[in-house]
Amino acid sequence: MDRLEAMTVLLAVVEQGSLSAASRHLRSPLATVSRKVSELEAHLGSRLLQRTNRKIALTEAGRSYVEAAREILDRVEEAERAAAGEYSAPKGELTMTAPIVFGRLHVLPVVVDFLKAYPDINLRLMLGDRLANLVEDHIDLALRIGNLADSNLIATRLGAIRRRVYASPDYLARQAAIRRPSDLSVHDCITFEGMASTHSWTFIDNKRELPVPIRSRLAVNTAEAAVDAAVSGLGITRVLSYQAAHAEAAGQLVPLLTDFEPQPAPVHLVYPSQGLVPLKLRALIDFATPRLRAALK
Repeated sequence: MDRLEAMTVLLAVVEQGSLSAASRHLRSPLATVSRKVSELEAHLGSRLLQRTNRKIALTEAGRSYVEAAREILDRVEEAERAAAGEYSAPKGELTMTAPIVFGRLHVLPVVVDFLKAYPDINLRLMLGDRLANLVEDHIDLALRIGNLADSNLIATRLGAIRRRVYASPDYLARQAAIRRPSDLSVHDCITFEGMASTHSWTFIDNKRELPVPIRSRLAVNTAEAAVDAAVSGLGITRVLSYQAAHAEAAGQLVPLLTDFEPQPAPVHLVYPSQGLVPLKLRALIDFATPRLRAALK
């Protein structure tokens, strides 16, 4: 039995959620996938998976073994990359993730220029507002907006982005003036569920946090939708400044209550701590960092 191959098959079953899904992912017959898992269990003398008709679950022994197997396979992959020269020349595969709007506006152009400069590197750019687990999702580099939780990630600060309140000139012409956060109580608001509560917004007044109740006429789950609704004149929205930059530049949105804005949200590039950093990843970090810092000024 090839134990490394068996470990790879087992991890595919766990990550894909079933034997059949792993079979499709590996492009291997279902019978082969099932046999390799059974052979591994027989070799270990312990059951690793609890099988049902619809899904699989790891046993206690299985959880421990999968964690160890993942570390072993990662070390083997690292050794193979080193032997292939990945640490002496920038080449190979990279995966990067970034928030949707910031990624499209700022990260994608940097990535395009990077790939033109490094023809031996291929890159997968995943845009999404979900906070991915870099290790479990096999992501090399992530752009994160917001305060970082304590972790074993290595972080490079790029700058900061403000959370800002906006409304269209048409809406402001029809409604009562907005000079202080408390004025929002009589206004229609458009809330972005990914940003904060749909019931209140927090501002800073004399260095103290000031929660202000709001009335959400419309709650959406993407910043683009919140911006579009505000541009249409429906009400007031609050998003990160870059998400409304185009509409503001076009005169479609006006920033409000700037004297009461919270502290800017920090922006970082983060990657897992992994000992020797592959040259391809170092090349991407060194290429992207000054360009993204310039975009945040």
